[in-house]
Amino acid sequence: MSTPLYFKQIEIGPMQNYVYLIGSTETRKVAVVDAAWEIDTILKIAKQDEMEITHAFVTHTHPDHVGGGFAGMEIDGVAELLEKCKAKVVVHKAEAEFLKGLAASDLIKTDSGDKIVVGGIEIELMHTPGHTPGSQCFLVDGRVVSGDTMFIDACGRVDFPGGNAEQMYYSLTQKLMALPDDTVLFPGHNYARLPHATIGEQKKTNPYLKFSSLKQFLAAMGYR
Repeated sequence: MSTPLYFKQIEIGPMQNYVYLIGSTETRKVAVVDAAWEIDTILKIAKQDEMEITHAFVTHTHPDHVGGGFAGMEIDGVAELLEKCKAKVVVHKAEAEFLKGLAASDLIKTDSGDKIVVGGIEIELMHTPGHTPGSQCFLVDGRVVSGDTMFIDACGRVDFPGGNAEQMYYSLTQKLMALPDDTVLFPGHNYARLPHATIGEQKKTNPYLKFSSLKQFLAAMGYR
């Protein structure tokens, strides 16, 4: 029996961001993950596919993923999305305060293990701090959207404010690596030769998953 899952990966913006649309082909309702850069393009794609955006999921609140000021640029993001459609913003409770231009009533503040149903499709949230305190990944039907926690053959930086190398190590080894090997990982940026890969494949090729101890990982990340 085929699943009604609708899942679309969209590369957008000058930083090679991946935006995702996740929802149901039956109810035609979707969530957009990390709406930023070209909001009208995202809305156009959803409309072309006859999908209604009801939720905006946030992997973390860096401006290239949610909008705001960054490197002299003003990036459109979640606030601009909500000006054009009615959607609830799903953000980890540790980072809700960093979303600007939104009312408290716009937000669904989450924690690890929470589940949000979008158009009949259940999406599980997994807290994966390290890149930021409130980084979270989204699990749906054998897929994990990993934001900037884990990329194909790499992991997110930990030297930005709020970054934590020790937390990153445990997010990688105790959470993402603990997923079934056939889980398909979809990252937050197109930084590699492939747009996605399985956890099993990443265990073989991702150098950041090969350290046998926290001490080794910290040394590799520049923390002696």
